[in-house]
Amino acid sequence: MPTLSVGKTTNSGVTLVEMMVVVTIVALVAGLSFPSVAAGIDSVRLRSATDSLASFLNAAVNRAERRQQPIEVVISAKDNALAVYSNEPGYSRELKMPDGVAIEAVLPKEEEEEGPRRLILIPGASVPGIGIQVANRHGSRRVVRLDPMTGFPRVESLETK
Repeated sequence: MPTLSVGKTTNSGVTLVEMMVVVTIVALVAGLSFPSVAAGIDSVRLRSATDSLASFLNAAVNRAERRQQPIEVVISAKDNALAVYSNEPGYSRELKMPDGVAIEAVLPKEEEEEGPRRLILIPGASVPGIGIQVANRHGSRRVVRLDPMTGFPRVESLETK
């Protein structure tokens, strides 16, 4: 026959105060780490956007040379997008920048720059030496430049001050 002990109680489990302390500690750690995680994600978005931009411009230059067709590149900072057009029926491509990444400027800047910037890539001619400056919400900036000598885009990081 089992014996019952009188006066002994066993409490197992977690009290409400202990649970509140643990939840508070987890919330503090999450709150302190969120800005650095958000900055890291924005940095990855910026890097990915500049790589996509360089590939997009490279594809436009290659199409002009391989198809021997003039290609129009339209860069719209207002729409945060690039577009490529050809005189081939039905050919057009568009690249939109992801959320958190914006086209800040097309370099070199023109004095009367209103609306989108338009470039023509002519087969056999040198590529215009332009740069497209993009930035994220945390102030990091990168420039994708078309090299007029080689025709290939290159990506440069700009120092934040």
